[in-house]
Amino acid sequence: MTSTAHTAQPGLRLAVAPVSRSLPREEDATDTAPDLTPGSALRRRRDQLATAVMWSSFAVAMIPLVWILQTVTRNGIQLLTASTWWTTSQRNITASEAGGGAVHAIQGTLIQGAVTTVIAVPIGILTAIYLVEYGRGPLARAISFMVDVLSGVPSIVAALFVYAVWVTTFGLQRVGFAVCLALVLLMIPVVVRSTEEMLKLVPSDLREGALALGIPRRITISRVVLPTAMSGIVTGVLLGLARVMGETAPLLILGPYTTSIATNLFSGYMPTLPTMINQDRTELGLTTAVERMWATALTLILLVLVLNLCGRLVARKARV
Repeated sequence: MTSTAHTAQPGLRLAVAPVSRSLPREEDATDTAPDLTPGSALRRRRDQLATAVMWSSFAVAMIPLVWILQTVTRNGIQLLTASTWWTTSQRNITASEAGGGAVHAIQGTLIQGAVTTVIAVPIGILTAIYLVEYGRGPLARAISFMVDVLSGVPSIVAALFVYAVWVTTFGLQRVGFAVCLALVLLMIPVVVRSTEEMLKLVPSDLREGALALGIPRRITISRVVLPTAMSGIVTGVLLGLARVMGETAPLLILGPYTTSIATNLFSGYMPTLPTMINQDRTELGLTTAVERMWATALTLILLVLVLNLCGRLVARKARV
């Protein structure tokens, strides 16, 4: 009995070993075999077609962008190389005279953009947090509907609404702060929608894990959800700021242009880069006015670019 068991045991091992060694070879053969089914070839062709369409669309979209940047840079770079452009204003300089700078318009644009951001960003972010984290029922639907309405309102309609309330109803003067109120109406929906989409991208596991540890919901939102979505939120804020900094209708209706430096939001006119462009546009027959118009447009583009780069840097450091 003992000898039989010992003789059968090696045979059993010999019978099993070849089977176990043959399995990996079959799997390898299956993995390395090309997929020649008609469905896989069709998927590859569709993927190649979609890739070609995507890159073609990107190239078509880049054509007007490159053309605009090239035209503005070629026509406006000359005045920007002079130090006086960044240090002086257009005070006592007529449209036919050369010289002067855009420091008055740059200051006005930055001041109005900063005040608009301070008012619109907290409202937009808090609204998005409510819609994503708390909003349920008729109130949330009403708020979402109003945000959609605001996102489609033309800038001149927002300006006329503020004019009707600020000037006609309350009898106040057209000042820079009234311009900021109109720009707030245009910036809020951009911030709300971009922040809302970024908050929706935050994994639910992060929220559930924090809540499971007994962390209050408000702490979870401020310490977990918002830092995770901070990069996208900053991008949305910068997009909204870039839009309002280039608006012209609210500035023409509520804050007319002046050639002097003016930093008071509640008294007198306040110059900005868009209104400076519009002022020079009325003198297209003069070479000096045309040169200033192109230089002002290039200054506005560079200003938005610098603000976007600074915002990206701040968002990256906040994420780290």
